[in-house]
Amino acid sequence: MRRLIASTFASLDGVMQAPGGPEEDSSGGSFALGGWTFAYWDESMDTAASGFEGRDRELVLGRRTYEIFEAYWPYQPDDNRIARTLNAAKKHVASRTLTALDWNNSTLLVGDVVPAIAALKAQAGPDLQIIGSGNLIQTLQGASLIDEYNVWIFPVVLGHGKRLFGEGARPAALRLVRSQVSATGVVMSTYVSSGDIQPGSFAGTEPSAKELVRREKFAREALRVSRAGRSQ
Repeated sequence: MRRLIASTFASLDGVMQAPGGPEEDSSGGSFALGGWTFAYWDESMDTAASGFEGRDRELVLGRRTYEIFEAYWPYQPDDNRIARTLNAAKKHVASRTLTALDWNNSTLLVGDVVPAIAALKAQAGPDLQIIGSGNLIQTLQGASLIDEYNVWIFPVVLGHGKRLFGEGARPAALRLVRSQVSATGVVMSTYVSSGDIQPGSFAGTEPSAKELVRREKFAREALRVSRAGRSQ
């Protein structure tokens, strides 16, 4: 079975929206900080090694990322290495609204995206590479279909915007397999899936009487909030 790999840029507070430019994606409200990665690039940042160029892989793209790429990469000069790679790659596009794709080697995924991606993983071929596509990452993470994450954390706090993992993310353990820091402070890390989270406790003694009171108070408050929510 081939792997599904997700590669993305994110701020320190987890926002991944519009890293490349001001006009890239202002959806979802007043996101005015597009292009927030620009000041942090240096020669040590190997986008190819982390999958951002899709080299030797088939691409899996959400609708919005596909439209951004389709309007940019086919129009770059012939000597642009990244453009040549992305334009030539086979592309699988998840969309409920698109009916036709104009970018070379692009195919719409049919039906629900989760079984469609599961079927692609079961086929022979190169690994599958997600670039950007935040909503798609969240959907596939929830279905436990992503095998590897390449996450580049830039030293900025954006405050709001589309996030890599939303409130509906499935709890899961990851294992760090490599990490590097650029001269500008970008932390470039690769994680692989590592099963379920194994909770534990640092408490080595029996809880104090005050701790038991605190827990009971917390439980009563949680029950009150739950009942109030059900009554609305």
